[in-house]
Amino acid sequence: MPEVKIIKSNNPINHEIREKEVRLISSEGEQLGIVSSRDALKMAEDQNLDLVMIAPTAKPPVCKIMDYHKFTYEQAKKEKEAKKNQKIITLKEIRFSPKTEEHDITIKSNKAREFLTDGDKVKVTVRFRGREAAYAENGYKILSNFASKLEDVGTIEKPAKMEGRNMIMILTPKK
Repeated sequence: MPEVKIIKSNNPINHEIREKEVRLISSEGEQLGIVSSRDALKMAEDQNLDLVMIAPTAKPPVCKIMDYHKFTYEQAKKEKEAKKNQKIITLKEIRFSPKTEEHDITIKSNKAREFLTDGDKVKVTVRFRGREAAYAENGYKILSNFASKLEDVGTIEKPAKMEGRNMIMILTPKK
């Protein structure tokens, strides 16, 4: 049996409205004043529309006469459009060792430049193995050199810091 998707809104409609009196707005948007909820429901049914509570916290609550299914469709359309327009920022990682040479740093900085111009964050990691961890200043030198090559396209969000056997720095694109 196919699964039926039920959309439940936080707006009470028609017989779900339990208030005695409501402030009523017509389908054209004009205010009809404070009316009993029965009369408001009758007006909505006469127009073959729904009574929807749009402001439940107001005193008295505000209800509007409208086509509820069209309203939910428009809301879903707006949410979908907002989701389409948002930018998802991804975190790209570049790794070094304390023995990385200048040429390799330059090549990886060019790749990081591409990431930053595309709007992604870059996590730069220096991995220390064995006794290399005793020479953490080499990691600081590599990360500061790397950051200086990317000053024009990125800024340091999180400065270089040791976390276990790794030294991590995060760069974000300039706005």
